[in-house]
Amino acid sequence: MTSPHANALLAVGRYLRAHDYRFITVTPSTHRRINRRPGNERAIDLRGIFGWSRPFAPADVDPELLGLMREARIVEPDGALLRSTLRASTLGEMLVFHSAYPTDDDDSVFFGPDTYRFVGTMGRAFPWLAAGPTRAVDIGCGGGGGALAIARQFPHAEVIGADINTRALALTVVNARLAGLDNLEARHSDLFAGLDGEFDLVVSNPPYVLDPSELPYRHGGGMRGAELSVRIVRESLAHLRRGGNLMLYTGVAIAGPVDDFLEAIRPDLEAQCDHWSYEELDPDIFSGQLGEPGYEDVERIAAVWLHAIKR
Repeated sequence: MTSPHANALLAVGRYLRAHDYRFITVTPSTHRRINRRPGNERAIDLRGIFGWSRPFAPADVDPELLGLMREARIVEPDGALLRSTLRASTLGEMLVFHSAYPTDDDDSVFFGPDTYRFVGTMGRAFPWLAAGPTRAVDIGCGGGGGALAIARQFPHAEVIGADINTRALALTVVNARLAGLDNLEARHSDLFAGLDGEFDLVVSNPPYVLDPSELPYRHGGGMRGAELSVRIVRESLAHLRRGGNLMLYTGVAIAGPVDDFLEAIRPDLEAQCDHWSYEELDPDIFSGQLGEPGYEDVERIAAVWLHAIKR
């Protein structure tokens, strides 16, 4: 995204905020169900365009806004109508741009209920950080949800949003500017490969499902999707300063009484951390995923939260 396009997108965000736009992004299955209701075939307001990703007629949009959308290159034809290629979601008092529904492209930037659980749980853990970190990173930041929350809560901290997806990084920059945050930097990196130095805080909400298409924003690799999360735990501990915090939100496929993800990371946590806690935030999420290949023996997918403090 070039500077003129980014500036135009920033202007779109400011337009939405000036018009009291708010939208909470739901799961894809809920999104699909709501859009199939009679009368929801096309957008009639800003929420329909930027929230529900419905097609719209050019005549139904303020010419100023449509001009900004064209300048930002976020509008595409949909038959005789048009459609926004981005959504805008409310995150606390912030507005976050991310990919439109459906998110089918390799470089899609996902935002949804997992993001809300991740940022909400992280916020409740912030009291553990006392005065806060001096240097923090959100690994696999997507549109920047976690990094934005940290930068807003701790304005004195140097915050990095790291991702392999250049589209995600471009949106993170715009989202930070829209939130008025000047302490957040977007950095291209495969986990920690493109980062230097140590951190006081590492957070992550990585992909954790088995995706046949191996879309980067969904596919978590082996161990029924837990491989990437295991790698993040181990590399995070190696890059944390003494007393630094790791906060990880992920999903775990449970195939019986044993949590294989927890058992894989337990030796690392016990060897390197003075304190760590692990809990299921929701025992049963994305149940529709259980009908997909690779989940034949899986009973449920749990949303879990790990908080570890480096010894």
